[in-house]
Amino acid sequence: MNLVIVDYKAGNVQSVLFALERLGVQATLSCEAEVIKAADKVIFPGVGEASSAMAELRARNLDKLLPTLEQPFFGVCLGMQLLCQHSEENDTETLGIIPEKVLRFKTDLKVPHMGWNQLHHLQTPLFEGLQEQEYVYFVHSYYVPLGEHTIAQASYPEPFSAALQYKNFYAAQFHPEKSGPAGSRILKNFLAL
Repeated sequence: MNLVIVDYKAGNVQSVLFALERLGVQATLSCEAEVIKAADKVIFPGVGEASSAMAELRARNLDKLLPTLEQPFFGVCLGMQLLCQHSEENDTETLGIIPEKVLRFKTDLKVPHMGWNQLHHLQTPLFEGLQEQEYVYFVHSYYVPLGEHTIAQASYPEPFSAALQYKNFYAAQFHPEKSGPAGSRILKNFLAL
């Protein structure tokens, strides 16, 4: 399998590479359009801030390329938020692939939401073999509300989208690469799509 991780200077790439290596899978790290287009599957990880991440994507013309991809595509954390239409983080227009908006948590709880939290209402083959209330690892200050593209939920304290799907684009707000056996299973399931 030709698996490509999109490299746009948005952190946590090494932890994704290591998680894939633990599964016996080698991935190519690239920001080259031809390499990404030729991939069987694409992973789009990210940590950091939306507007600077979008500036990096625009500088590489990836903002034009990524929405055209037709192979299975998996956005992680900031990668999920960038797939949406707009983020409240610095009022940023994002890639516009998934018709959802990204909002800042408004809660008395500590923000960022950081640590282990349970998944509920699991849908699609991405969560094959996982139980309701499986724990995964989150680090985020912004979230996508529940909507028609929600395929898993978590709560902090109100329910939000822990994962999304739109066409061939899958996305997780949590970090599967840091989520132990549950996260490994989710990555395996994505690779099997």
